[in-house]
Amino acid sequence: MSSSAGKKRSLQVQHIFVALGLTAVFFYIVFYMVVPTALAGFVVPLFTPTAEQQVRTPFVKFDGLVWATSTAEKAGAAKGKTVSKEYINKEFIFDFTAKARNEEEHGYTKVGSEWYAKAPVLGEHAIYIEPYVGFLLVAFVISIAMMIVVTMFMPTSLGLMSLLFDRQIEDTKIKLRLQTGFADHIIELLIMPDDKLKDKDISEVRSPFRLVWDRTFTEDIASPMQAMRFEDVFRIETPEDLVKFRNDFLYNRIREFFSEFVEKEIIDIKEALLWRRNKMLISKGFKLYMSHHFTEKYSNVVTGMAYGGAAFLIVAVGIRGLKFIPATRPSFILLAIGLEFTLLALMALTLVYTEEEERMDKMLKKMEDANRSQLEALRSQQADIHQLANALVGQTASIIQARVEKSIEEFMTNADNVEKIIGQQIAEKILISIKENKTR
Repeated sequence: MSSSAGKKRSLQVQHIFVALGLTAVFFYIVFYMVVPTALAGFVVPLFTPTAEQQVRTPFVKFDGLVWATSTAEKAGAAKGKTVSKEYINKEFIFDFTAKARNEEEHGYTKVGSEWYAKAPVLGEHAIYIEPYVGFLLVAFVISIAMMIVVTMFMPTSLGLMSLLFDRQIEDTKIKLRLQTGFADHIIELLIMPDDKLKDKDISEVRSPFRLVWDRTFTEDIASPMQAMRFEDVFRIETPEDLVKFRNDFLYNRIREFFSEFVEKEIIDIKEALLWRRNKMLISKGFKLYMSHHFTEKYSNVVTGMAYGGAAFLIVAVGIRGLKFIPATRPSFILLAIGLEFTLLALMALTLVYTEEEERMDKMLKKMEDANRSQLEALRSQQADIHQLANALVGQTASIIQARVEKSIEEFMTNADNVEKIIGQQIAEKILISIKENKTR
């Protein structure tokens, strides 16, 4: 959405293509490059032979993501070479490549879609990891997360998240107008970034700010700010005073009269407008979208998915306990762990941006203030109607009587009107006489 147009831009084909394209590129990089390198960097140091063992059997780094122990005589020649049966002693072998191996040529067997890990600590048999089962989901989630971050920096016309952030700014503005009843120009002043508000002339904001001040009046004696008059507080000498008045006084009154949630909406929109000007400030746009859209709409969905992932993990661990998943094939367990980790991370992120529930006593107090305000408005309307009725019945009764008498006099002095009325009366008398004769 263009900030100048002030209208919500709909989702276009280019947003979908850019998002899918970035996801595909990131998935290829993560799954085929990052995941094997990261897993090798995690596993190999854990099971590397001790220094004493390496004196007898050196631990050699072969070409690619392959490590294995060799003999002291062949270790120097084996470094950087393709793994081969003649260079290894089969005690320690770690192979995280996508290449098939066979016993005759390489000294161990695996297919291209598996990773191989063998060490005395891991047991008698080698461990086979299937990345397409254990890490496909994790790589896909990471690629989506990277796509989301990148599209936050992109222009609104191309970036998916940039579009969603921009639309959320306008949606939250509409929500604010409905919640507060303030006009568009007042909402714009309330959410305006501080540096732009400093450039405003005092005459432009005095009347809107006074309206907000009067509208947010409550009879809460615990709040000394409620007893202050607008003229006593609105003493602006510098642009900083104008910003301070809005941020300290108006925001506080809005929080007390409406709710903390309304105040937070105003502040979050104000910060999101900074993201609209500078796309590098992604945290400000992300906060508005998560707090006022995602958590409100998908919080229960995320929680349900997290519980579902936990159930899946429990089943996977139970099957493993029943020996239906062999220890040498832990890919299904890795899938369950990765799924649950992803869902719990999403749930944690959702909880971070979820608004805290307001205390019930505060909510009741604000409802009471709102009802009192509506009652005062009805009383004011009743007084106005009563004054109007008194004016019609009392003060202007003589004027109305004079106008009625004048209208009757004008009607009776008109000869045509008199003749018309006499004719109608004679006709009615004749019709009555005829009806009476017929009945006799």
